Order: sequence, then C-alpha cells, then structure tokens
Amino acid sequence: MPLVLIVFDSRGGLIEKLAGGIAKGVSSVPGVTARLSRIEETTKADLEKADAIVLGSPNWTGITGKMKSWMDGLGDLWSEGQIKDKLGAAFTAGSSKSAGIEPTLLMLIHWMIAGGMIIVGLPWNEGMRTTGSYYGATAAGTVQEADLEQARALGKRVAELTLAKRR
Repeated sequence: MPLVLIVFDSRGGLIEKLAGGIAKGVSSVPGVTARLSRIEETTKADLEKADAIVLGSPNWTGITGKMKSWMDGLGDLWSEGQIKDKLGAAFTAGSSKSAGIEPTLLMLIHWMIAGGMIIVGLPWNEGMRTTGSYYGATAAGTVQEADLEQARALGKRVAELTLAKRR
C-alpha cells in the first residue's frame, strides 16, 4: 500500500494541527496510508520507504534551525538519488500572513527539488482568498477550519497523485 510520510517540526502545535489535517486528507483516499512523524523520529530509511513526503516547518522567518539541520544531515539521501521521483509537498504556520509563510514553503520545496522530487501544490480555489497558498497548506496566528480544509485538500491531492503514479 502506498505510504505518504508527513514529516514536521512542531513548536506550539500549529504545525501538528495542519499535519493532522493533511493525514485526514490522505486517509480519505482508499488504498493510501498516512504516517505522521516528527523530524527527530524520522530516519533516512523512513524517507526511502515512503512513496510521497510532505514536509512541515513553523515559519521563523523561514524554516526552523532544527529543520535546516535535519535536512542538511540528509544531504547524501538526495545526492544519491534516494528521493528522486517521489512526490513532495509542504506546509507551514506562522504568527501572521506577512511573516514569510510562502518563503518558508519555498525553502522546504527547494530541498525537495534538489533531490529530484515531484512537487505537489494546491491549485487555486476560493478558500485561498483567506488561507492557503499555491505552494502548500498554511495557517497564520491560529489554525482555522479553512486552514484545515486546505490541509485536507493537499493531503488528498498527494494521495490521489501517489496512486496515479503507481499505475
């Protein structure tokens, strides 16, 4: 059964709530499994086994130092082609919409692109007038129901594309 690994660094719980929404979206697609994993619990082998990887970091004017160190420690993973052609997506949360949420998503996506991953974003929808980003699921200040809706949509899209890629 295809596995979507949702890897995150959580500070204050916002990211964890979004990760849960993404997992619900993945689980809404029959035949795909979601697994939540904090970065300190996630091994190189976990990433290699996954069909898709969704990365989440709080927005601290970009990704957290902890996330950066974790990603840097996996340099050989992408340089050796171990994540090449896997699907990838990103999510983040910050204290406000103007705090650099999209650059944080782009930092996560940059690492995935360097590894040859295929990036999954969110197509435009009406909900994006108030929440979310083309680049991934987001929340600002608190996690609202509309934010969770975007997270579920991202998870569902990743799961559907994971199944389609396997065919």
